[in-house]
Amino acid sequence: MEKGGAVYILTNKNHTVLYVGMTSDLIARMIQHIEKHFPNSFTAKYHLDKLVYFEGFHSIEEAIDREKQIKAGSRKKKIELIEAMNPLWKDLYLEIKDTW
Repeated sequence: MEKGGAVYILTNKNHTVLYVGMTSDLIARMIQHIEKHFPNSFTAKYHLDKLVYFEGFHSIEEAIDREKQIKAGSRKKKIELIEAMNPLWKDLYLEIKDTW
């Protein structure tokens, strides 16, 4: 059986930087971002630990394809994607951490 995946967008508290990522385990990956497991990473450097968008997929390949598609889009497109799902830019990790 194929392992699923997720694509996600993180931002900082002021919403000035966006980061698009992909993972096979969204909760574990969010913990890594929040706790800055990789202190020299882009997300740690810019304090990107607020989950504002995500999509789940049945296969990791689908998630990889979607990540590439989102990354290729403009900042405006990413903001439109976020605001369609999360118009208030709430931290969605707080909502999914116990149920995902």
